[in-house]
Amino acid sequence: MNTKKLVTTALIIAMGVVSNSIFVIPIGIAKVAPMQHLLNVLTAVWLGPGYAVLQAFGVSVLRNLLGTGTIFAFPGSIIGAVCAGMFYARTQKIGYAALGEWIGTGILGSLVSTLLAQLFMGMEAALMLFLPSFAISSAIGAGMAYFIILEMGKRSVLDRNKI
Repeated sequence: MNTKKLVTTALIIAMGVVSNSIFVIPIGIAKVAPMQHLLNVLTAVWLGPGYAVLQAFGVSVLRNLLGTGTIFAFPGSIIGAVCAGMFYARTQKIGYAALGEWIGTGILGSLVSTLLAQLFMGMEAALMLFLPSFAISSAIGAGMAYFIILEMGKRSVLDRNKI
């Protein structure tokens, strides 16, 4: 693994832990935290799929240790990072990375997390907590990442500052 990419991933993890603890939108009893989804896409595009998964794993573990995350969201975030990384690696298109994040977290991840939460909290609570929040969160975060990367690409920041 590349040392620069590991250090960058560690910085993204730190930003993720802080931003995901601060920028949360309550929707009923569910919480929408689009920053994690934005970071999954950015990491997948800039550093690669393996670093996206490492970043999602690191943020999830630290947030759970700090009490600002939920253990049930952990697999959803990892699935989203994997899909964002795989979609981008195959196509080299930012839109597909964003789509991969939404499919991975918003659909697949929400289903897995809902099933886990159902075992511990009951079906009604699980449905209210995960299905709407993951779908909304991942759509907002992936969309933000898509437009941020496009704007940075227009300004050629990515070309001058390759990691």
